[in-house]
Amino acid sequence: MTVSKSPFTLSGFADEIGPDLALQIETLRACGVGHVDLRGVWGVNVLDFSPEQVATLQRTFADEGITVSCIGSPIGKVDALADSLEAHRERFETTLRRCGEFGTRFIRIFSFHHRGHPPEAVRETVFREMEWMVGRAAEEDVVLLHENEKGIYGDTPARCRELLDRFGSPHFRGIFDPANFVQCGVDPLGEAWPVLRTSTDWFHIKDALKETGRVVLAGEGDGGIEAILRDAVARGFRGMLTLEPHLGSLKELDGPGRFRVAVEALRRVLARIGAES
Repeated sequence: MTVSKSPFTLSGFADEIGPDLALQIETLRACGVGHVDLRGVWGVNVLDFSPEQVATLQRTFADEGITVSCIGSPIGKVDALADSLEAHRERFETTLRRCGEFGTRFIRIFSFHHRGHPPEAVRETVFREMEWMVGRAAEEDVVLLHENEKGIYGDTPARCRELLDRFGSPHFRGIFDPANFVQCGVDPLGEAWPVLRTSTDWFHIKDALKETGRVVLAGEGDGGIEAILRDAVARGFRGMLTLEPHLGSLKELDGPGRFRVAVEALRRVLARIGAES
């Protein structure tokens, strides 16, 4: 199937290029990527930027034509039973402010760790906190994007589906990360995608090998990325593909080099499905 205009827009976690802002911008531009999921610059997490750092980023992104597609927050990446959820709610309020500062309506979130406990032990706490966050998101008219991450409540297709069914709305949707499912022993194409495709609004592009869990270039692992994206196109998907290379195993390359080969690998996948971006 060939489309005249790609249904996909590329973005990336530019902090994987390196901590330096100028290097991030230079590499994004060299790779033809005009969007960024803002997670960190200068070694500082997006939620910890000073007012001066926020102003510098606003000015630089405007000057360089870079759009912040999403706040790549660590929200929900705390322990539901061991960490202070009051402090976590304060961090969430900071995240909401970041949306306004950087002109995006989208926030990447997680659904809480449960270290040393089965997922069932944290369900009530997870539901309570998610209900509060989704309510605040609706009040501020932003969209929370839940990422399936190993070791959190929503790390299996069934529990992701449970969250999306319970809280799904225009303000709570799903990110689909194939490599994270592989690392959880889940077949992304056969087990996860059929369950989650109707609620997926965003993709994180990284692939992994099921035997070792090692992250590899898109299309070279067991993530089923080509088939999943092909099906997404057939179903009318239009949205973001965020590169999250995690290619530290390619030690012969530096950060910009790893990001570049990740972009090239994704573009090869998109070319094969007729959805070049």
